[in-house]
Amino acid sequence: MAQIAQTAVCNRHHSIEQQLCRWLLASVDRLAVRELVVTQHTVARTLGVRREGISAAAARLQKEGIIRYARGRITLLDREAIEQRVCECYAQVRQAYDRLLPAR
Repeated sequence: MAQIAQTAVCNRHHSIEQQLCRWLLASVDRLAVRELVVTQHTVARTLGVRREGISAAAARLQKEGIIRYARGRITLLDREAIEQRVCECYAQVRQAYDRLLPAR
């Protein structure tokens, strides 16, 4: 419930770039990978935004060397830079997730 509520707040109040960073961090945390096999269309649908918005945000992150993306693949190159760009929603959801499902 905490994740649903925080995501709803994030989608309403934060930029597409911040939402993309939140989604990227949450995804790599849960999958324990640096490369995600996912299209911009799928990310856009997941976040409830237009694909063009994801494309523009991803292009900015790639231009700054934070991610690399090619058709159907997004690779995190600089996690620290993404963590600096993400909104506080990521930390809130991460804390709730870690509290409910602690690492073994």
